[in-house]
Amino acid sequence: MDRRCPAAHPDDPTPCVGPPVVTVLDAGNAGADGCEHHAARLLASLDRGRVYPLPHAPTGAAIRVFTAADTIRPFCWVDAPRTEPSQLSAFENRARQGR
Repeated sequence: MDRRCPAAHPDDPTPCVGPPVVTVLDAGNAGADGCEHHAARLLASLDRGRVYPLPHAPTGAAIRVFTAADTIRPFCWVDAPRTEPSQLSAFENRARQGR
């Protein structure tokens, strides 16, 4: 198996789309470096997560991750019905609230 970035969840079958370029931190400041793809998926799965560019990151990497995470459902690789707010993307929850 190909080695993947630390932000890739073990159950997420998708490959990395480049080298780690950002760090994703959870509410307790535990973090993982990740490629833009896996960092966005991780950020979408966290409550009050944050993203920061690594020193060598291309311009806009953290913003791209943050923006992508907004539309990704938490643990998006799980194929199951999603009806609860905690199972929907931030974007879907705002739409449900009319914002």
